[in-house]
Amino acid sequence: MGKAITIAVDAMGGDDAPKVVLEGVAQALAQDADLRIILTGSAASVEPFAQLYPDNIVAVATSEVIGMDEHPAMAVKKKKDSSIVVGCQAVRNGQAEGFFSAGSTGACMAAATLYMGRIKGIFRPAIASILPAPLHPVILVDVGANADVKPEYLVQFAQMANVYAQHILRVPNPRIGLLNIGEEPTKGSELAQKAYELLDAEVTGFCGNVEGTDILGGDFDIIVTDGFTGNVALKTIEGAASMLFGQLKEVLTASLVRKLGASLVMPGLKELKKSMSADEVGGAPLLGVKGSCIIGHGSSNATAIANGIAVTADCARERVPQILAEEVSKVALSADQH
Repeated sequence: MGKAITIAVDAMGGDDAPKVVLEGVAQALAQDADLRIILTGSAASVEPFAQLYPDNIVAVATSEVIGMDEHPAMAVKKKKDSSIVVGCQAVRNGQAEGFFSAGSTGACMAAATLYMGRIKGIFRPAIASILPAPLHPVILVDVGANADVKPEYLVQFAQMANVYAQHILRVPNPRIGLLNIGEEPTKGSELAQKAYELLDAEVTGFCGNVEGTDILGGDFDIIVTDGFTGNVALKTIEGAASMLFGQLKEVLTASLVRKLGASLVMPGLKELKKSMSADEVGGAPLLGVKGSCIIGHGSSNATAIANGIAVTADCARERVPQILAEEVSKVALSADQH
């Protein structure tokens, strides 16, 4: 690890919070001796737990929680003493270098944008989902932050994901694709065709269009799209994977003979399921804000929480937001010179 880092963690975010979050925090601390946590949430949840780790956790009691069913922007403005808002404020005030939550995605995005602030020159922050594909992780961006986009936004999404892929996933030369309905440059909507032109001209590593059937195929490290399409694609992949493993379990346990056969292949199936589990990647980075921000899945277990906190710390240690700001400045300077 090497460098002490402080991360704000929302103890109230997620379907099984705060219990599963506290378990995940404990795992993260066990794995990283240089990790410090600012734990935001109800006093009854965070204060007794923080006493168990006096050197590593500072408890910040909050009186409000933003629910999954609340309007994100309105809730963030109204509930200023919520665990999400206070966590993002800790980053803004320099008390923490990153923020992790498995709470409302919309609220996390709104709070991070409002309180951490958008990197100068970034049109729109974007949520990047790390898909645990069979061959290697694939970044799908955007997956929900921006339902309506301009071609220029997609260029920045690609540039931001490129930085994340290189510094966090350790991919030296990411291959970038544009999600479309065909491989040819002339395919798709007017938005897709214009975005293709800009990506081809301005983004190093752009390799063309990618169809839905090839998202997990291994030919691309980063796939760029608008938030509406990306979210539909992500939920479709998650639903299909869940259904497939569920049906496979039913088939393999339908009779005694099949159960005996299943015992031989079960270790391999468990290994495959683990390799494709979202728990292993921890969460989705919100790219384009001034602090490191990772948003976990609402159904995250303790392992996913721990991994999400670890990735947040990695982003801060690798200075991902600062590098994004530097890259945006280079692009702006180049544009001015032309």
